[in-house]
Amino acid sequence: MSLPLDDVTRVGLMSGARDHHEARDVAIRAEALGYDSLWTGDHIAFTLSILDPLLQLAQMAAASEKLLLGTSVFLLPLRHPVLAAKQITSLDQLCGGRFIFGVGVGGEFASEYEACNVPIGERGARLEAALPLMRGLLTGKPTKGDERFYPFPEVELKPASHQAGGPPIWCGGRAPAALDRMGRLADGWLSYVVTPAQYAEGLQKIEAAADASARQIERFGTGHLLFARVADDYESAFESANAHLSRRYAMDFSRATKRYAAIGTAADVAARIDEYRQAGVRHFIIDTIADASSERQEQLERFAKEVRPLL
Repeated sequence: MSLPLDDVTRVGLMSGARDHHEARDVAIRAEALGYDSLWTGDHIAFTLSILDPLLQLAQMAAASEKLLLGTSVFLLPLRHPVLAAKQITSLDQLCGGRFIFGVGVGGEFASEYEACNVPIGERGARLEAALPLMRGLLTGKPTKGDERFYPFPEVELKPASHQAGGPPIWCGGRAPAALDRMGRLADGWLSYVVTPAQYAEGLQKIEAAADASARQIERFGTGHLLFARVADDYESAFESANAHLSRRYAMDFSRATKRYAAIGTAADVAARIDEYRQAGVRHFIIDTIADASSERQEQLERFAKEVRPLL
């Protein structure tokens, strides 16, 4: 594989703050525990309570000047590109250019597409149309809209993003069309519920799409959202993790928990992470599987103190 991947392995946290106190606290604790980044998810309507991802990150940015910040993933087809770009350029300025713009199409919860009056069957095509527009808008270049989905006259956003060229845009997804889109248009891949073998295969498809479009890629980011729970043994870790994930996604998650999560002892979790690194992942987004705030804090500390030294 010739995709230019990062040399450094980074470990971040998936965070879902419930209020401004928790947003500030998780940023301070994550930095103190040696994590590299904080990430937020995005849903308009979900099975659980969830705050807007960009507002969460803005609050977190005020509590830490070191952590990278990212969305995993922002459902761009639900927003108009001009409005989304204004928010992103503002956030990138406020955090001093520490932002990674992770985008995706979602679709697991059709009600949020209905609520936003966006046909769910158009989500892939809308993302495809929005990405080139976002490139121009984020860099402050005069940009004219797409006639089919986003017709708007030429507009120039000021200020542009803090990062020259705009924040890196990493795309989620694992379908062939999504991987092809990444190879042609994205700066990185944010995966979710894929095995190490599927990740390695996906990178090959991304590389093939990049080659076919004659892209010259200087650096390609590789991230993976990984469910994780550290315990004294595998059985108790699985029981707790599966119960939580099944509630979160309102379905029996037992097969997916076994297939995709990193659970068990610190050595078990570290070994699973190493499998993904061998497949090409360089930025791990750890979603600690826990319910109560105190339990989440315990998992953050156990991962930092028991797993991280083994990586």
